[in-house]
Amino acid sequence: MALFAHHKESDLQWGIWKIEEEVEGLLALLPCPHRESYQQHILHFSSENRQLEWLSVRVLLYILLDEEKEIAYHSSGKPYLTDHSFSISISHTRGYVSVILGNVEMEVGIDIEHYSERVCKVAHRYMRDDEKSFSYQGTETWSLLLHWSAKEVMFKCLNASDVDFRQHLRIFPFSVSGQGSFHAEEYRTEHHLKFCLHYLLYPDFVLCLTSVLRKPGKKHD
Repeated sequence: MALFAHHKESDLQWGIWKIEEEVEGLLALLPCPHRESYQQHILHFSSENRQLEWLSVRVLLYILLDEEKEIAYHSSGKPYLTDHSFSISISHTRGYVSVILGNVEMEVGIDIEHYSERVCKVAHRYMRDDEKSFSYQGTETWSLLLHWSAKEVMFKCLNASDVDFRQHLRIFPFSVSGQGSFHAEEYRTEHHLKFCLHYLLYPDFVLCLTSVLRKPGKKHD
């Protein structure tokens, strides 16, 4: 079993699963009565990596809650629990999946990103002129990666269409350390929501997450 990290508070919890099992090993960690349906579902994925990610998310969710929940998806692709017991956000990167759960009055977002220098080459697509990257461990890559990851998290919380990461999402300046938090704001909706994003740096990936109160009357497609 590979529960890599877990954090729980009164109104939310999150976890990271390190994918070390094969398909059969993950299926064995899921509730016995429905293993066959899980096995049938992954046949829709031609990629074994995609099968492992899909199963790992369900295993992680089962372990976090100690009960089985069904995940469905809005037309936008945003996940939700069919019993609406918690709000949920999901992310995956090379070898890991992550899940965050919050109470139903919250929008939650989580993102996990593998460390790669490629983020430096595309920074102009999502970094605003009023945003600034800082050096950490002799490189700006960690800072740029956190900016990208934070905007992915904000996007998941907004559940809005036509979000431009450069125009609509702003990260306020912060210095990078092994873990911490920083503030951000969105300009895509009339609410101009403000965010406090929390992050952790691991040797080969970053984790970023947040929660924000859902606005009254907000609906999903």
